[in-house]
Amino acid sequence: MKKYIILTLLITTIGFAQKTTLYCIGDSTMANKKDPEKNPEHGWAQVLQPFFKENITVINKAVNGRSTRSFINEKRWDSVYNKLKKGDYVFIEFGHNDEKIEDSSRYTNPHTAYRYNLIRFVKESREKGAIPILLTSISRRNFNEKGVLVPTHGDYPLETRLVAQEYNVPFIDLEYYTELLEQSYGPEKSKQLHLHFKAGENAFYDKDKADDTHLSLLGANKIAEIVINQIKLSKDASLKNLKNGIKL
Repeated sequence: MKKYIILTLLITTIGFAQKTTLYCIGDSTMANKKDPEKNPEHGWAQVLQPFFKENITVINKAVNGRSTRSFINEKRWDSVYNKLKKGDYVFIEFGHNDEKIEDSSRYTNPHTAYRYNLIRFVKESREKGAIPILLTSISRRNFNEKGVLVPTHGDYPLETRLVAQEYNVPFIDLEYYTELLEQSYGPEKSKQLHLHFKAGENAFYDKDKADDTHLSLLGANKIAEIVINQIKLSKDASLKNLKNGIKL
């Protein structure tokens, strides 16, 4: 009897030991939204857990309105850093709010503060034995009158790419792949990926809604699928455990 109890305890312990945590840090395009059963808005990391097996736990620490600066200054990064353990993963996607040049609590120069904040996330994740993954910001639905999707993020995605290259960080060019997504839907149909409602069309909004940045449930799932597919395609050995944790 004792042997069976010990064996059960060992199996349970091994099961817990094999759990890997995937932390997501970023802004509202990633973040969990309140009242998800009724709220049309979803962050892409909010819908990520169902893509993984039980051995991967997604902890979404992304928060609406945060830039790299405010995420650090509000000690939100510290709350992640203090819990990181060897073998964990960290998705890092910022930029939308670092662009807010009218707000000193959030704005960062892409070539200086933004760059060095990304480097800090990378280095401190690695200090704990965790694996950082850098992602460029998702594209906004910003079609001009000719049907051309016009970029809005300036040099922030460039700096993300450069940091990933310089520090040999696994990288997902989410701006590029979401541009392809927006273009595949086209100027009109792409509204389905975002939040476009007439007053009264959705109980959550009592006024007209035309939001080309944030995501509908469809948009969130499509972007989560992009991220998962890019992990599957990656040849980076450090992503092996994360890749193995994806449901087929």
